[in-house]
Amino acid sequence: MTENIFATVRVAVLAALHQVVPDLAQDVAARVEVTPTKDPAHGDMATNAAMVSSKAARRKPAEIAAALVEHLAGQAMIVSAEPAGPGFVNLRLDPAAFRAVVPTILTRFEAFGGSDLGQGVRVNVEYVSANPTGPMHIGHCRGAVVGDSLANLLAKAGFDVTKEYLVNDAGGQVNALAWAAYWRYLQAIGTTLDEEAFAAQVPGGLQYRGEYLIPVGEALAATHGDSLAAPDNGVAGVQLWFETVRDTALSMMMAGIREDLALLGVSHDVFSSERELAATGATDKVIDRLRGMGLIYEGVLEPPKGKLADDWEPREQTLFRSTQFGDDVDRALRKSDGSNTYFANDIYYHADKLARGFQVMIDVWGADHGGYVSRMTSATKALGGRLDIVLCQIVKVLKGGEPVRMSKRAGTFITLRDLLDEVGRDAVRFTMLTRKSDAQFDFDIEAAVAQTRENPVFYVQYAHARCRSVLRAAAESHDVSPETLAQASLDSLADEAEMALLRRLATWPRLVEQAAQSREPHRIAFFLYDLAGDFHMLWNRGRDDAALRFIQADRPAETLARLALVSATAVVIRSGLAVMGVEPVEEMR
Repeated sequence: MTENIFATVRVAVLAALHQVVPDLAQDVAARVEVTPTKDPAHGDMATNAAMVSSKAARRKPAEIAAALVEHLAGQAMIVSAEPAGPGFVNLRLDPAAFRAVVPTILTRFEAFGGSDLGQGVRVNVEYVSANPTGPMHIGHCRGAVVGDSLANLLAKAGFDVTKEYLVNDAGGQVNALAWAAYWRYLQAIGTTLDEEAFAAQVPGGLQYRGEYLIPVGEALAATHGDSLAAPDNGVAGVQLWFETVRDTALSMMMAGIREDLALLGVSHDVFSSERELAATGATDKVIDRLRGMGLIYEGVLEPPKGKLADDWEPREQTLFRSTQFGDDVDRALRKSDGSNTYFANDIYYHADKLARGFQVMIDVWGADHGGYVSRMTSATKALGGRLDIVLCQIVKVLKGGEPVRMSKRAGTFITLRDLLDEVGRDAVRFTMLTRKSDAQFDFDIEAAVAQTRENPVFYVQYAHARCRSVLRAAAESHDVSPETLAQASLDSLADEAEMALLRRLATWPRLVEQAAQSREPHRIAFFLYDLAGDFHMLWNRGRDDAALRFIQADRPAETLARLALVSATAVVIRSGLAVMGVEPVEEMR
């Protein structure tokens, strides 16, 4: 039997379905599911087998369900099968099937729940990829946590995962960074500057005025003295200083970003440079490749929606036929000056990933990039690849019900480090996963550190700490090693609360696969909260009923069974927290 008890039962369901519908098509069989029932009173599991096969079999779902019941009832593990609703079958399992999960957990430890779903398929998960123009901020934080946890989740589900960061070190924002860093350099060498007069001379204005660039100016001054000072405060001699200042600023910004990510527990396997990719000139080769496929043409696009006639100048452009792959309009690949658009460069970047052997690509983006999804997925389809996009909505930070003020150091936003200093890494990571990534989210600082049931991270950590406390107390008089507990007789685990906990533990392998397939790491947080609830329920039952307490001196067999259940619960909590990048707590202080 596999670790995934639902997969085991699904095999039995399919075998029965093939007897009822002998010529069952493979694509129909693939749609058969075995899921937990929403109400335990209806059984342990339910299957849609009769519903999904009725059309192909040209039989009523209820008729197929009735036949399935006859074939399933009494099979190994299945105590009863009953038709339900318009073509579903509810299944009740032998409690021994759920008890058998415990020794498996205690043998596999935190590896329990791992799957061969991915079959070693190479997956590239790109996330954060923040412009290196300042410190990490709260918006980057959510994408960082979601991306990192998703990568961990995919690895647990059997994929070969590479975590990647694209350094956006080219384009107008980097030029603006260079000018802002030069302004701080001029201050560092003692030049008397009128800030607004200087800003008026800067192309596009002085965009980055946060204090975080002061150390960059000081570092430039310490290394170069006043040798970078150009006439008219840089405007007339920009070529003298620009590359040096830009490269120094980028290097220091990326160093700070890496430090911030490390504090968040995030590390990437690969850092790719947009500037280096563009310098290869390979974007043009990819465009030529698409042209050879008949997907590039010269044409004029319709004006964007909302544009008035006098706001729109029709002109011929180099266009990609993205509408052939599901996009709503074709997309431009070259600007009016003949240079490549960002979209063209991004096509090459994803073509480069494909060339590196990644069979699946996943990009984690901010919700403000939602309009960019269809064109990029169209381009990767044209190149023969698969790109999944995970969007992260904005996060608002609250304290006392009021928005938190912006960081003085950053100038215009709340930094990641500010948030980490307030609540700590584990609370940040867990809390960021308590909502689906594409849902807007208010991060309440006070709630994230509250020691109440309403705070999910505390509730889950407390459950683990309680498990560990029980095992430490038991170790004074019992052998609580996993090897010993895995051999314990579990027949005495029969109380309703004990069975509820066993059923929850059994769903962990299925949950891993489901969350990996849907690209939804927040499901892990939901699962752990429910698991913690089941454990706390059992703990409280023991306080009210002495017969349910974990340690009972006069009942050694029952004690070992319950200690095995407690130990298995702690293992699964740790397994889930590892996916989320959160450390388990041994004791609450």
